[in-house]
Amino acid sequence: MRRKSAVNRVLLALTGIVLLGTGILVLTGSFDLYRIWRMRPPEGWPLTDPRTALLTDSDRTRWTDEGWWWPTVIAVLALVVLLALWWLLAQLRRTHPGRIPVGEPPADGVELRERALSDALAADIQHLSGVHRARARMDGTSRHPVAHVDLTLTPDSEPGTVLRALFDGPLRRARQSAGRTLPATGRLQVTPHKAHRAE
Repeated sequence: MRRKSAVNRVLLALTGIVLLGTGILVLTGSFDLYRIWRMRPPEGWPLTDPRTALLTDSDRTRWTDEGWWWPTVIAVLALVVLLALWWLLAQLRRTHPGRIPVGEPPADGVELRERALSDALAADIQHLSGVHRARARMDGTSRHPVAHVDLTLTPDSEPGTVLRALFDGPLRRARQSAGRTLPATGRLQVTPHKAHRAE
């Protein structure tokens, strides 16, 4: 799981838990479920009765006359807005290298398009014995690209043999083309096939 995806899932899960808990609390009090189910809520629990408000007048105006109240409210709201903007910009930021400088250190003006390298790598892998279908994509930054390879193997292939051929052939040639180390991750699966009956 990529880091951005993990952060997004955690944020969405936390937001969902807060919203779900708030909704259950409001609905339980609004429908007078405590009385109907003969439950006794904890002391000081909000919204225990349909006729009670979440915040009383005294609660809402408790600190409005204090000098620190409004600057604190504005600062908290500004912080929430800035965090929301940061999160939005993080979603829009590219997670693909785009153009990859060739060589380490990179040669001036010599670049390799990410798509061209991905297509060439996938086409090269496709010719390996035991590979039914291959896909490749680049991730990371232009300075530190990472190759992700998805392989669908034929039913009679041996994964170890295919991985060795992948490392010694297409990946080695891709690293030579880019003139840099190219870390790679792979995912293997076998093409579906009908079971053979042994006699």
